[in-house]
Amino acid sequence: MNGTPEAPPGRRERAVDVLVVGAGPAGLALASRLAAEDGVGVEVVEREDEPGGAPRHCRHSGFGLRDLRRPTTGPAYARHWADTALRAGATLRTGVTVTGWSDGPDPDRPALDVTSAAGLERITARAVVLATGARERPRSARLVPGTRPAGVFTTGELQRTVALGRGPVGRRAVVVGAEAVSYSAVRALRRNGVEVVAVVTELPYPQVSPATALDARLRHGAPLVVGARVDELLGRGRLSGVVLRRHDGRSRTLDCDTVVFTGDWIPDHELARRGGVALDPGTRGPAVDGSFRTNRPGVFAVGNVLHGIEPAATAAREGLLAAGPVLRALAGGGHPGEPVPVRVEAPLLWVAPNRIDLADPGVATGGFVLRTGSRLVPWSSLVVVRGGRVLHRQRLVGGAVPNRTLRLSAAWTAGVGAGTGPDEGPVRISVVR
Repeated sequence: MNGTPEAPPGRRERAVDVLVVGAGPAGLALASRLAAEDGVGVEVVEREDEPGGAPRHCRHSGFGLRDLRRPTTGPAYARHWADTALRAGATLRTGVTVTGWSDGPDPDRPALDVTSAAGLERITARAVVLATGARERPRSARLVPGTRPAGVFTTGELQRTVALGRGPVGRRAVVVGAEAVSYSAVRALRRNGVEVVAVVTELPYPQVSPATALDARLRHGAPLVVGARVDELLGRGRLSGVVLRRHDGRSRTLDCDTVVFTGDWIPDHELARRGGVALDPGTRGPAVDGSFRTNRPGVFAVGNVLHGIEPAATAAREGLLAAGPVLRALAGGGHPGEPVPVRVEAPLLWVAPNRIDLADPGVATGGFVLRTGSRLVPWSSLVVVRGGRVLHRQRLVGGAVPNRTLRLSAAWTAGVGAGTGPDEGPVRISVVR
């Protein structure tokens, strides 16, 4: 008896160097760089039938400008990274669902149980990378009352419905949210001949550039309603309207047969949680240091599972940058000891990465990503403190708004210190005017 659990009858056991879970831009970009290394075997598993993640359903342009240096559509962008990973030598398997973790003989070599049309498998890896992405909260999670009529979508569901040709979406729609993805939903609706009755946000302003908001109003005829929320869905069988309630208590009914709930992202963290990977209380994704390392030896996390949600190019860049730390781990690099947590104070909501390894304080991406819960005025500052010592100040020349990316330099991480005396406790990031 050696303590090694035996695989259930019929479950095939295999071993790989690196197992990547999720074939979105982050996972595919990581696989492409790792597989290009001599002697590194990389396998990517994806539960969907096609690789590429959310971009494959986004038939509009706007992808590729930042990283491929050419404009392309979402499906073309997804194909680019899938083809790049395959050409580099990665094994790409779709229609494969990870059902759980398994304890192997070596605690530093995690194992995952998967199921697919080929049957049951247990795959042990020298490194596992979670690239499971993020998803929008559906109507049920937002606790919007009413019946359960047809015509209720998230942006992802809308884009899949359109891309797969699953029939007409509707005739008149309300879009809930006024951030970048909300206006992507507006464009998708208009391309399919759907009138947008209103774009509704609880905030007093849209969270996109003035040009984007104006374009939606003038070119797509989508009026913006601020300071209000969808309070109830009406209709049986098919949606017939929504009840809007303003902050002052006034309400009115908008006639529509479609509503799209946008934004309100949550990392797809279920596999991480079941594997005992510590989650950050702010992002609710895996807590990682600047090298994408979780608290579990041999397990990394990358892309939008860490922060919902950044553009596809950002996720792909993280995947490329995560290859270095993963290769160092394969070469015998140590696991972080007790990292220093990084916390934010209101109105900031979260920061990623959210740990600092004092023995290796570098941040592969060169900086941190944050979100704020309310508008930050121009020329306010982000202040980084540990104990009583100020580590860094950074001016926000243009201010910041909720649901948009806020970046913080990582130039200060080498000065965090050993955590003795006045330097004890977590690093804290706050905002001062």
